[in-house]
Amino acid sequence: MAPSNTGVQAVSTDLPAVPLTLEGLSVLHQMFRFHWPEWRRLDPASQERIASEAAAALTPSEETGQTALYSLLGHKGDLMLVHFRDTFDDLNAAELQLNRTGLKEYLKPTHSYLSVIELGLYDSSVKLFRQLTERGVVPLSEEWNREVQETMERQRQAMHPRLYPKIPDSRYLCFYPMDRKRGEDKNWYTLPIEERQRQMEEHGAVGRRYAGKVQQIITGSIGFDDWEWGVDLFAPEPLVFKKLIYEMRFDQVSAEYAAFGQFFVGLRVPLVKLGEWLEGKLPM
Repeated sequence: MAPSNTGVQAVSTDLPAVPLTLEGLSVLHQMFRFHWPEWRRLDPASQERIASEAAAALTPSEETGQTALYSLLGHKGDLMLVHFRDTFDDLNAAELQLNRTGLKEYLKPTHSYLSVIELGLYDSSVKLFRQLTERGVVPLSEEWNREVQETMERQRQAMHPRLYPKIPDSRYLCFYPMDRKRGEDKNWYTLPIEERQRQMEEHGAVGRRYAGKVQQIITGSIGFDDWEWGVDLFAPEPLVFKKLIYEMRFDQVSAEYAAFGQFFVGLRVPLVKLGEWLEGKLPM
């Protein structure tokens, strides 16, 4: 069994509690149900025109950013759009652009999720905070803040590809939101930062064993949506999602402190083949 919360509290330190984070692209997930009966009433020429218009509006470009389309499995929706943009303004522009297409008349929103790509720097935070504390630097002083910013800038440059990635072209996507527990018995945010760093290192070790099989993109949503993080898993086959997430259930950080929202699993639909999907075919 994992150590009790009482035992963990004994390792409390005087290091600042809040870890450093880096933020990158803004991300919006949109889930829709498609009105098939109304769509089937359209003549073929109108269907083709609307499909071409929507595909053109959603196709990625240097100016607009990235959008990927997925055919959802199950009752939670029919389609999911994933938008990667530089800013929230750009995400809203993507929503408005879709709203101006004829396809929008046949889409009923069922869910959405707003977040930003986030890299948590637990290891770097603990290391830096220890060094500054040992030197007698006062937390949040001018010297402290200057060295934190210098560290952040070095990390930002080193992590640029992970902060501004391309949407993977894998066949399958699994998306879900999650929280860290804040209940009376288990509260992740009351643990000392060094204990949280230890647990996250253990948690990350599981994910690294799946490198090459799954590509994971973590987004932060505190203050933006109903959960604290969003997780996107991309892979060429879906069974690996079950294996990875199940194995992570046995980490202390997941077993004791994780809470999960709805899971959405979809298959990639190339935008150029949107017309095939609208004909009731799953593009390969």
